[in-house]
Amino acid sequence: MKWTDSRDIAIELCERYPEVDPKNVRFTDLHQWILDLDDFDDEPNRSNEKILEAIILCWMDEQE
Repeated sequence: MKWTDSRDIAIELCERYPEVDPKNVRFTDLHQWILDLDDFDDEPNRSNEKILEAIILCWMDEQE
């Protein structure tokens, strides 16, 4: 997965952290959690606030 795979990342996060409310996740924590995903393979410095926000929105959508 790459940073642009917002939906796939969100699904992985939803499965890995089912008890977490994505609205309360700090971007620094989110960034590290994404880097820790087994299927994630992209440069850590390629993320930005817009990308992390998109992932949070997808994660919220997946929880519904």
